[in-house]
Amino acid sequence: MKIRMGVTVHGLVQGVAFRHYTCRQALQLGVTGWVRNMPDGTVQGLFEGDEAAVQALVEWCRNGPPAARVESVDVCPGAYSGSFETFRTEH
Repeated sequence: MKIRMGVTVHGLVQGVAFRHYTCRQALQLGVTGWVRNMPDGTVQGLFEGDEAAVQALVEWCRNGPPAARVESVDVCPGAYSGSFETFRTEH
């Protein structure tokens, strides 16, 4: 089953290559969507793909890359659209 999941990651998540590592992880898992830094210091992402792969990426976000210090992750399920061809980092 294909699903969509939005995430907002709180903590020390900017300036630690969080977007780069998220993109790399997503491509390895076959997840499509995007990830971006927000002005409030959080990182937001929108993930689509097979349920197990999307759930694995959400779980990965709960720790992030080695330099990150994730405090919490807000998760918001949505309706799968299939509108993404790949995974990208937005600026």
